[in-house]
Amino acid sequence: MALSLFTPLLLLLSLLIRIKIGPSVIFQQTRPGINFKPFTFYKFRSMLDLRDGDGKLLSNEERLTNFGKKLRHTSLDELPSIINVLKGDMSFVGPRPLRMRYKDYFNKEQNLRHTVKPGLTGYAQINGRSNISWDQKIDFDIFYIKNQSLYLDIKIMIQTIFKVILLKDTKPQDANFEIPFDEYVIMKNREK
Repeated sequence: MALSLFTPLLLLLSLLIRIKIGPSVIFQQTRPGINFKPFTFYKFRSMLDLRDGDGKLLSNEERLTNFGKKLRHTSLDELPSIINVLKGDMSFVGPRPLRMRYKDYFNKEQNLRHTVKPGLTGYAQINGRSNISWDQKIDFDIFYIKNQSLYLDIKIMIQTIFKVILLKDTKPQDANFEIPFDEYVIMKNREK
């Protein structure tokens, strides 16, 4: 139902991405699902495929287009993930799927986030999204897992709709909240 509802928007965005960013409208990446089972995660592409003289990708900041920034800011880049829900790799609500390379950074309690299907939205997304630390995001994920209920899922879905419409917490207010998870873990280990 969600896919058919969003089909006109998906088609329009696909066309705009093709014009403004180029071919390969969909970005695909392997992410860990329930019990770390890998799956192909889909998003709209928001960055150019720019490389240096050695063939290495340039930084995200150099590759992210203005149109891509708008896609991310409005969360429209996440719409193709509905396909992941249809395939059964994800659910509407659950911890956001991080990258496979982060798998070894989690402690035993943090690994609880991989005992449920990842979600399009989650408890962390309605409680600060881009404006909370990785510690807080993971704590919210663990809270969700330990308190899962239909009521909580409905509450998260409704609050997500309002957050997206109001564009709330879409831009980090603190530069420390923008760092990738693996860099965050390295930084935390240095502090110990």
